[in-house]
Amino acid sequence: MILDLLRQAKASGDFRPLMDAIPYAKWLGITAVEQDGALVGKLTFREDLIGNPVIPALHGGTLGALLESTAVFELFRASETVTLPKTITLTIDYLRSAKAVDTFSIARITRHGRRVVTVHAEAWQEDRNKPVATANIHFMVYAETEMGSAPASSV
Repeated sequence: MILDLLRQAKASGDFRPLMDAIPYAKWLGITAVEQDGALVGKLTFREDLIGNPVIPALHGGTLGALLESTAVFELFRASETVTLPKTITLTIDYLRSAKAVDTFSIARITRHGRRVVTVHAEAWQEDRNKPVATANIHFMVYAETEMGSAPASSV
């Protein structure tokens, strides 16, 4: 089912049905739109996403999920893969507290090998030039011809 949604999203450019099919992304309320040739992720603020109620600031895991999800969807959008990538490593740099407001993210593929893809992602709030967090993510990808032998994975 996910692979069918991925193929449809790649054909139409509409990634909403695919995002809605991933329970964690749907629960978090992560959406994405294509803007100036890039896929921009959006995490709409909700009170239950706060990790530190004193400041208040978004939970770091929520930011990490936004960054990883945006990277996965950028990988889907920009590459030929039609298989679900497997996260190998995810390194997040938290640069400042993320306030209790909507948060945006963008990702770009920095290296695309035969089986490993490296993606850099950034998250910001009011000012794109002041990121609240960045991430470098390595994904294992499989060619469509290898799908029968690829391990099952989920996003």
